[in-house]
Amino acid sequence: MKTKLFAIVFALATLVTYSQDFSGKAIYKTSRKSNFKINDSKMTDKQKAQFEARVRKMNQKTYILNFDKNTSTYEEDVKLDAPKKPNVGGSTLMVMSFGGSGDQSIYYKNIKENRFVNQTDIMSKPFLVKDKLKEYSWEMSTETKNIGNYTCYKATHTEEVENTKVSIVNGETKEVTEKKMVTTTAWYTPQIPVSNGPNNYHGLPGLILEINDGTTTTVCTEIILNSDEKIKIDEPTKGKEVTQAEFDEISEKKSKEMMERFKSRNGVDMGNGIRIKMN
Repeated sequence: MKTKLFAIVFALATLVTYSQDFSGKAIYKTSRKSNFKINDSKMTDKQKAQFEARVRKMNQKTYILNFDKNTSTYEEDVKLDAPKKPNVGGSTLMVMSFGGSGDQSIYYKNIKENRFVNQTDIMSKPFLVKDKLKEYSWEMSTETKNIGNYTCYKATHTEEVENTKVSIVNGETKEVTEKKMVTTTAWYTPQIPVSNGPNNYHGLPGLILEINDGTTTTVCTEIILNSDEKIKIDEPTKGKEVTQAEFDEISEKKSKEMMERFKSRNGVDMGNGIRIKMN
């Protein structure tokens, strides 16, 4: 117990002492679990495996977090070549996204003022989501591991979340909502004394270098601290201003509208006898 208390006090002391003029850039790689399956296909097992592997690769992205002691921006590294869209039977799979996976999305956090601004889009329509930062009830641990040259401490946050799954079977739309407990595991380092992290994560006495919410794993692969080149952090301003609750409602509505367009189909017909189903 004394060891755990010492670790927490040391981390907090480090954060207060050294974060006065701290700034930097962190590069993160993300990978997301996918339940993508190909059904009723004339493809061989090898072709299916290759196609599904390419879809998984599309879920692997690179992001940049620019930060100082109070603010940050988090956005996709658009300088990289975009992954090619999978091709099936001569047709290219069109990927539809809702709520901000576009290249121009910028997630701005102001830790001191406890607020965020998310410049994002729904089907190419720009939105500016403004709201308070999410509160995390972190349970801190003395367990450690090294990520690169940094010693990281483990912290977890558990909450009940509600998931809605929509499927189309024989022209019928089925919607199933379930609640479950989800544990998010973070690894943070007091050696980088900013209470920040990738995406909307924050609230720990050190930069979060790795986080896993059970679906997406995000890992820091490179850090540049206090470089001669000044880190520029601008609050985004483009898009229709809405709250997070309003944005979620709009996103859900647009998602249902898109599902209705495919209501007469059991999955998506790609031609050549190939049908694709996403769960």
